Amino acid sequence: MRITQGTFSYLPDFTDEEITAQINYALDNGWPLSVEFTDDPHPRNTYWEMWGLPMFDLKDPAGVLLEVNACREAKPNHYVRLNAYDARLGRQTTALSFIVQRPAEEPGFRLERTEVSDRRIQYTTFAYATKEPAGQRYSPG
Repeated sequence: MRITQGTFSYLPDFTDEEITAQINYALDNGWPLSVEFTDDPHPRNTYWEMWGLPMFDLKDPAGVLLEVNACREAKPNHYVRLNAYDARLGRQTTALSFIVQRPAEEPGFRLERTEVSDRRIQYTTFAYATKEPAGQRYSPG
């Protein structure tokens, strides 16, 4: 099962050249970038760990890709995403966000169905990854 979160999630994984093209697009629009990672890709887990600080002053796509690759190397079995922020409206808004790395095996989710009052049915998703403690959800890395 492939996690489909963020822009381009239904496309095959991007090459470094394709990632660089998106970095150029963000920089051309004046959007600063940041790199984040997690081992719990649940759709409601919006607060991933930040890799370093947001790159507000970086204007060279090679510098951003260097940070992406440093995170990939340090966290080879985690999800890594690249975010671009647009502050034109006076607040920090995510303008672009996409996954640049996935673990070799994505465990997926289980859907639990519960009947509640008045014959209503509630659905809850549980990530199979969370069966293991944080930091041990995928093979070491």
